[in-house]
Amino acid sequence: MPEQEPIPTDLHWLFARQRFGMKPGLERMRAMLERLGQPQRSFRVVLVGGTNGKGSTSATLASILQTSGERVGLFTSPHLTRFTERFLVNGAELPEAGVLRVLREVRPLAEEVQATFFEVVTAMACLLFARQHVTTAVMEVGLGGRLDSTNALDPVLSVVTNVALDHTAILGETKELIAQEKAGILRPERPAVVGVAGGLIPIFRAEGANLWSAGVDFTLEIHPLGWRGSEVRVTLPNRSPFVFRTSLLGEHGARNAALAVVAALRLGVAPEAVSRGTEATAWPGRMEVLPWRGGRMLLDGAHNPDGAKALADALLTLGAAPVPVIFGAVEDKDIGGVAGQLRRLASEVILTRAVLSPRAADPAGLAVHFPDLPVTVTRSPEEALEAVGKQAWTVACGSLYLIGELRPLLLAQRAEPWERWQ
Repeated sequence: MPEQEPIPTDLHWLFARQRFGMKPGLERMRAMLERLGQPQRSFRVVLVGGTNGKGSTSATLASILQTSGERVGLFTSPHLTRFTERFLVNGAELPEAGVLRVLREVRPLAEEVQATFFEVVTAMACLLFARQHVTTAVMEVGLGGRLDSTNALDPVLSVVTNVALDHTAILGETKELIAQEKAGILRPERPAVVGVAGGLIPIFRAEGANLWSAGVDFTLEIHPLGWRGSEVRVTLPNRSPFVFRTSLLGEHGARNAALAVVAALRLGVAPEAVSRGTEATAWPGRMEVLPWRGGRMLLDGAHNPDGAKALADALLTLGAAPVPVIFGAVEDKDIGGVAGQLRRLASEVILTRAVLSPRAADPAGLAVHFPDLPVTVTRSPEEALEAVGKQAWTVACGSLYLIGELRPLLLAQRAEPWERWQ
């Protein structure tokens, strides 16, 4: 990797807090917000949770709200290449110097209450957005929902994209248990939009929100447009059908965009702004196509079986398989389930790891999951790119930390040097 500049001491401190792990609960977050003067009360909040698709749904909704004339904050995690990617205002990263000033302000409060890494960055987002005079902040939920630090905020609307098995050691071993955690971001009598499967809907209705669920309260018709994305027809309660286009690839990308569209319409955004904002959305590292050595490489953070199935379905529909696949994972995921989906589209597999992620699985140990394919084991993203050579098409997927290390190599950008856990 390129030579790095020295990292500010406060960032050293912050990233070291990843080693304390995750501590579900809202007490620490509420205490910090109180000491900071409740900055989150100066703007509207929309919470976006779910197992997969939170980021693209959040990005689409933020783009729509910005197009409508609002000043919009977008908080997402993890970042791919730069820490400042987590805090966008009207689609732009905030200057690092200002972000570091806020970190220095939050640090003593965080040390006092023993806040986690994610709690610190959530508090930073609230303070940054307040000082940037945003009118609405779209906040991506980190883990689960009920006890996630973002749930210390008071949303005017909540979105849950879907429910799948992931983080089962923390959230529960069944979809029903996970749904109960994710439903915790809903608020009684306030609007909510969910894309969950039918059998889980009663869990969300029990929260007492003014709930619209996909397939029950509104319906979607998705018409693929190949590599240009999809055209989607949404039929809403007591309204004429609404048609829009999204450049997000795959049926899952279209569904995520549709949830953002329904949320925006429920917030009162004009249909014209909804259409323009949806078409303008881009979401790096998720079904993103970049040039590489005269060919093209598709990057996607498919790290659980549902995400890998969505990726495989999309590429098979687009006629882009079989294709060489670069793959790396974190060790606590259902790697066998992910590999089972990737075998549907792979002509060969190049195994690697995110070198800055201590949670990354040993590439050599991943080979057992691809018994019927040619496998190459590499030690780093750089080696993986060399091993795949020149191809018309390549897919790189798995851990978002891996995508975060591959992407700057493809774009000749500077990469950050610290360990990545969250």
